[in-house]
Amino acid sequence: MEQSRETAILESFLQLVKTPYGNFVDIGRLSHFINDLATNQNIIEFLSLSPTGKQAFVDKPLLGEIDLQQLHQLPNHTLGYMYADHMIRNGLNPLPINIVASDPMNFLSIHIAETHDIWHVVTGCDTDKAGEVKLEAFYTAQITPDRLFLALLAKNLLKTAMYEVELCDQIIDGLMQGWMIGKKAKPLFGIQWNKLWETPLAEIQTSLNIVTI
Repeated sequence: MEQSRETAILESFLQLVKTPYGNFVDIGRLSHFINDLATNQNIIEFLSLSPTGKQAFVDKPLLGEIDLQQLHQLPNHTLGYMYADHMIRNGLNPLPINIVASDPMNFLSIHIAETHDIWHVVTGCDTDKAGEVKLEAFYTAQITPDRLFLALLAKNLLKTAMYEVELCDQIIDGLMQGWMIGKKAKPLFGIQWNKLWETPLAEIQTSLNIVTI
């Protein structure tokens, strides 16, 4: 690894350690430096091993416009209702729809970003610190060899050691659980979730071999 890139990675990593959780600007900066072209290509090749992932890179499907209030009217056991309820309770909004996936790597980034909270719901990962670590471990198990999610896990372990060591058990439990669930589950990347809004969440989890812990 060339010294200038290594320095940029370390500086952006340390900046992320110092900033509050959920700083997406600093996460984006770290992603820019840590996932080089070769890594990105390897990720695309790995995700393309599944038929769903391979087709996703061809079709580049996005979620489109999402009406949370409308989804919240669905039966409360459906994916659509559970996703909308998750977003409303946490004060979150879907990504704007004026985005275009121009190439495979661009699609990968957009797809991961816009489905992040759907993965929260489907995997049963909470939005507290331990829950975010759990989902990061799930991502690390499912998307290989993404350096970013591995770095985010390292960042959260360091933040825990420095500032919140009392959360150690919760963080480590979340990491182990997310990794195990992610390894056992079928690939989530590329699924067209907007076609499953009316499907019971439990049915989706069973079909994907996701056992929530």
